Amino acid sequence: MSRIALALCLWFALAMAAHAQTVDLGSLLPAGGASATGRVIQIAAVLTALSIAPGLLIMVTSFTRFIVALSFLRSGLGLQSSPPNIVLTSLALFMTLFVMQPTFDRAWREGLQPLMDNSLPQDKALAAITQPFRDFMLAQVREKDMTLFENLSHGRLDIKDRSTADMRVLIPAFMISELRRGFEIGFMIVLPFLVIDLIVATLTMSMGMMMLPPTVLSLPAKLLFFVMVDGWNLLVGSLVRSVS
Repeated sequence: MSRIALALCLWFALAMAAHAQTVDLGSLLPAGGASATGRVIQIAAVLTALSIAPGLLIMVTSFTRFIVALSFLRSGLGLQSSPPNIVLTSLALFMTLFVMQPTFDRAWREGLQPLMDNSLPQDKALAAITQPFRDFMLAQVREKDMTLFENLSHGRLDIKDRSTADMRVLIPAFMISELRRGFEIGFMIVLPFLVIDLIVATLTMSMGMMMLPPTVLSLPAKLLFFVMVDGWNLLVGSLVRSVS
């Protein structure tokens, strides 16, 4: 009985101590900072930015041009699944990182690092982070595409100074400019393979091999041609030089 009574007293004392404690949510916030609602909104904004980070990579970098050109290469060779999608995507991603490295370094040095050091307000830091990407896109975008989205905005997003172009105009204009260049490069890639297909088809027809699909003979010929001219070196070098 004494042990039971001792256990009940101990439990009662712990319960009274827990009841006496109160949770102060205000202590979780830094002094002079935003309110709890503001912190929640900031966390939600960060999570949203992280979830759309792959889309941002496609929208404001040269990734679109690279992946479109590499896809045209695979189609021109007549290969359905080689190289695999993961290989082409990884190659395009690392090419993008190589090309965009100066832009990333500038955004980190001028905007993100001062923001983390609390030496720059959030609004100015955001402008400093986006400015390197704005300059990169302005160097690659076509004036015709910029004018298109200005006209589609019906005067709401007219741009007086290109250096301060609204992202709602600049990003879609940059994307269709990159798609156009990707298709241009893709055409130049596919053209030699198309010539090989025509030559092989003509030879098989002239030799009376009507039942033999031309792709059976043209595929090895295209692969041999691509390897002999060191195609990967030429293609990757040309793509990187087209941006820089």
